Amino acid sequence: MLTTDFPIGSPCWIDLGSPDIPATAEFYDKVFGWTFQEVPETGGYGFLQLNGKTVGALGHLDPGARSAWTTYFRCADADATVNAAEKAGATVRVPPMDVMQEGRFAALTDPQGAEFAIWQAGNTKGLDVVSEDGALVWSELHTSDQDAAFEFYRRLFSWRVENFEPSPGMSYRVVSTSEGDQQATSFGGIAPTMSPEQPSAWTPYFAAADVDAVVARATAAGGAVLMPASDVEKVGRLAWLADPNGAPFALIHGDPQES
Repeated sequence: MLTTDFPIGSPCWIDLGSPDIPATAEFYDKVFGWTFQEVPETGGYGFLQLNGKTVGALGHLDPGARSAWTTYFRCADADATVNAAEKAGATVRVPPMDVMQEGRFAALTDPQGAEFAIWQAGNTKGLDVVSEDGALVWSELHTSDQDAAFEFYRRLFSWRVENFEPSPGMSYRVVSTSEGDQQATSFGGIAPTMSPEQPSAWTPYFAAADVDAVVARATAAGGAVLMPASDVEKVGRLAWLADPNGAPFALIHGDPQES
């Protein structure tokens, strides 16, 4: 389970690029009750907060980019991780740079085309809250090559993997950090893309006590349903949505028998 201990290799931050920050902040306020707190002198970048605790961040969309959530993985040394990623076939979109005294980050694209970022903690280790209603609980990679994708991230973060078959014939890899109980430290999964046209990408899952209610709020606020709410055995109730700018995100209410 994802925790705010944020061991090396775990998701520790998420942010969203938007063409319209005020409208996007309003959408997520209606869906999750998040508020937006702009950080001075950042050109509009700010924190998305739930009950005063940061659950993500929001900033301007880079020119020519599509609106999407970016998942950051904690690393011990950003420069060394970027060097290893390049050797393994990644593309560096933003080279390592310091964010004041908060940490050091870089943005990359993995060999299958999925964008992600890394974070070397300074004063900020990561998000204030995870694995609670309305906060990040799981990170999922849909990729054109599961084996190659896992091997790439294993080289960077020493991830461990356990195969899981949520339905007959469906391949799913549950990933965990390098140390501790493997099931207890699992934080995400690697799945095949749903169609040849779907780009490889990381998608955040937010915990939802009532998935159907959140779906209803999202559609009322202008979002789209990519996968209707449904029950998955040994997992829970899931739904995939897109915000009004097309950025995908998912919801999950875990099966109590599996908690």
